[in-house]
Amino acid sequence: MRAAALLLALLALAIPAAAQPASTPLLTADLSTDRVEISTGFTGASVIVFGATERLIGAESGEDVVVLATGPAQPTVVRRKVNVLGFWVNGPAATFPEVPGFYAIAATRPVWQALPEQVRRSARLGLDALPLRAEGSQAPAFRAALLDLKQQDGRWQEYAAPVSVAGGRLFSARISFPDTVQTGDYRIEVLLVRERRIVARQELFLRVDRVGTAASIAHVARAMPAVYGIGCIILAALAGWLGSVIFRRG
Repeated sequence: MRAAALLLALLALAIPAAAQPASTPLLTADLSTDRVEISTGFTGASVIVFGATERLIGAESGEDVVVLATGPAQPTVVRRKVNVLGFWVNGPAATFPEVPGFYAIAATRPVWQALPEQVRRSARLGLDALPLRAEGSQAPAFRAALLDLKQQDGRWQEYAAPVSVAGGRLFSARISFPDTVQTGDYRIEVLLVRERRIVARQELFLRVDRVGTAASIAHVARAMPAVYGIGCIILAALAGWLGSVIFRRG
């Protein structure tokens, strides 16, 4: 049903402007899937955001498309290691109470070229526009370390892949989720920028869930942490014993 509705909207936008009804939307978009399933063999996943605009996209027309994907907020602690008498121990730390568990942005061109600085920051478009409130140490180095860590594990992506345009008005963007992605509800915002202003916005939603054995293990870990811990110890002991037997025979 979703694909059929979007196809009708794309066909409507493909009609010449003079023949279109007054109610034709400036922007229409959808997702290739609204669910990502994490199993025991999960190595990451990709979701395609696609749609169409009323007018041609490009620098000549002054129209741009921006896609922003964000995941559930989570607290994050960044610590600095210090050397004390030859031992590395935890030193000063900064706690960021609410940071996006996932953040990815794609656009037809960099948002600092398409939008004024004030608009970009108010819409939180770009990693430097994220309001990363810190508790504890306020040194800028901790914010820089947080940005670096999140980008290294793939959960924060800034222009990892651009928004592609076909036929002048059809667009698509690939959102890649790493194997470390957390479960929860994700929001995908598709923005239409015209002459350095956001003139249309559409919100799409995506769910990331564990399934199969991975879901069962996660449930036991949350509901019965003691059983989960004992099980891990038993499995580790069995793996150690099995390894010693194999190497002894060799």
